[in-house]
Amino acid sequence: MKKFFTRIVVVAGAGFLAATLSACGGTNTASDVTELTVGASPVPHAKILRHLEDSGEAKKTGLKITVKEFTDYVQPNEALAGGDIDANYFQTVPYLKDQSASRGYKFVAGEGVHLEPLAVFSQKIKSFDELKDGATITIINDPANQGRALALLAANGLLELEGTDASVVEIKDDPKVNPRGFKFHEVEGPALVTSLPDVDIAVINGNFYQSAGLKPSDALAIESPEGNPAVNVLVWREDEKDKLDAIKKLDELLHSDVTKKYIEETWPGKEVIPSF
Repeated sequence: MKKFFTRIVVVAGAGFLAATLSACGGTNTASDVTELTVGASPVPHAKILRHLEDSGEAKKTGLKITVKEFTDYVQPNEALAGGDIDANYFQTVPYLKDQSASRGYKFVAGEGVHLEPLAVFSQKIKSFDELKDGATITIINDPANQGRALALLAANGLLELEGTDASVVEIKDDPKVNPRGFKFHEVEGPALVTSLPDVDIAVINGNFYQSAGLKPSDALAIESPEGNPAVNVLVWREDEKDKLDAIKKLDELLHSDVTKKYIEETWPGKEVIPSF
């Protein structure tokens, strides 16, 4: 298995992709089909990919999509770097940039496919008016998503900060930023939901609260989609050669009207929002 480009750049032009798809025609024999193994979070990423496979849309473009599910945010990039999968679809652009810088990944990303707004949930209070000074808050431990979570809390008047670059380490003991003395517990993504019985509020990423059956209507606050850079993207190795054309076909398919319609019909509550 080989590899391909690097950086966080936008995938090749639409004209090339359209030409590639046209060349495939409406039907494909077994020899025309390229199998792609794609790492994905169970919801919504794997669900979207399986829809494209099960509906026959992938086959029309000469693809067979095999989905490998991951329930954390570390293993999908490790698997991609190690050549165990051909691409992954689980992460946001800010997270990818952070991981590429800290771990030396040489990956390329397509354009944004969808946004999953962060949300604040609680099993103990019904509104922020009930939140006491010194309350406990669970927050994810990766820097990119942590900045988003803190920004959401600030947008709802719980912290005094601007932007999405802050971290818990920087703000937790700063009375100017955290004047109410909230206590933060940093955890891995999957533990955000399971922490709910033990804390006052938790800021939870979309894929994790969806997998747990929580909905935006259950939340105390939801991240705004307007101008939000945290779009989810298809990612592959910078030096990919063997399956590059097939990966680009998949990226085009993820930006098709078929995918957009599926997202809008499957998540009418806007837990998942198309970004194209």
